[in-house]
Amino acid sequence: MAVYTQLSSHDLAALVAHYDVGELVSAKGIAEGVSNSNWLLETTGKDGSGARFILTMYERRIDLADLPFFLGLLDHLAAKGCPVPRTIHDRDGAASRTIGGKAVALIEFLPGVSIDKPTPVQARNVGRVLARMHLDAMDFPATRKNDLDIATSARVLAECGAAELARIDPALPETIGHAAMVAAAWPSGLPQSVIHSDLFPDNVLMRGAEVTGLIDFYFACNDAMAYDLAVTHAAWSYADHGCTFRPEVGEALVAGYAEVRPLSAEEHAALPLLAEAACLRFVSSRAQDWLDTPADAMVTRKDPMDFVRRLDCYRARGPAIFSA
Repeated sequence: MAVYTQLSSHDLAALVAHYDVGELVSAKGIAEGVSNSNWLLETTGKDGSGARFILTMYERRIDLADLPFFLGLLDHLAAKGCPVPRTIHDRDGAASRTIGGKAVALIEFLPGVSIDKPTPVQARNVGRVLARMHLDAMDFPATRKNDLDIATSARVLAECGAAELARIDPALPETIGHAAMVAAAWPSGLPQSVIHSDLFPDNVLMRGAEVTGLIDFYFACNDAMAYDLAVTHAAWSYADHGCTFRPEVGEALVAGYAEVRPLSAEEHAALPLLAEAACLRFVSSRAQDWLDTPADAMVTRKDPMDFVRRLDCYRARGPAIFSA
């Protein structure tokens, strides 16, 4: 999430008028993230009791032809009782609209807070909900290719180039060759569904140990479910910008997932390589964003070295990291 495009209060009020959600009361830009512009909107609500929504303007990396997939997936999962936000359709039934030449969507605001330092119990519950999401999405009729797969990560790092990557950190150019090796060793035939592929702690809302919402599905795609678990493991099992590995959190996450959808022997054996690929995905995208993001954008740039440190941990520990 971020704010690349500024919208006036008049623009926002006029947009809200197309929805049956009451009148606009306030709007606040959300600075976190790197891909879209987002605002937290408060309205009077249908009955005057007040309501909150997230307004997203699609800016980067998102092909607008994919919007029906993303927004339809939210409605599909919400209808099954999965804790995801519903898409708010406008008075004409449309899931998205256009303002200033850019597509926007209004999304249900869910209660809960994101956890900075998850406990094993919280991680276990996240694993359970992730597995449930995978099962609930299996009959979603639309499909979308993973355009941030390991082959893409290898290509992006190569295109950034060793010299430019070294400007960020001298250790970063080494990832070019490693990404190519992981891509060459990629396993085939692992069970697939629609995956979230970006389930960081800030994309999970919680009340205590209860998961109240999975959000930000704009990287969702069809791919191996075990890869999604590996992405989540890499996102949840480290503290201090990737410097500290928390094995108790990672073990709880995988155990919770397996309670709902047990992993096959092939999936379990692939997890170390999948986790390396997950790290390289974020190394490549963060490095690209670091080099491409304008200095005056209201965006918090993220350090790719956070995931180089995670990558080094997976490489050093190997299969033992998933042996519990």
